[in-house]
Amino acid sequence: MLIQRISGTTRVLGKAQGYSGLPVKDEPIDMAFDGGVERVNMMVTAWEPTPDELARLNAGAPILLHILGEAHPPVRMEVGEPKEPV
Repeated sequence: MLIQRISGTTRVLGKAQGYSGLPVKDEPIDMAFDGGVERVNMMVTAWEPTPDELARLNAGAPILLHILGEAHPPVRMEVGEPKEPV
């Protein structure tokens, strides 16, 4: 997968540490916790499959999400909108 710049980027992670940088869009969302609602931050990033990955997806291969560690944080995956022609 190739990192893409997401529309509405609010910050870039890792660039100050010498990495290529991961553009992030921060989106506050309301989540239910213990009978109440709390506003939390959700970080959204954009990724584009390589031609090989796209061919495998079109052939029915699944998208795999890798989580480091033993506790699974809340995550959400979805398909974004197509890129606008330049």
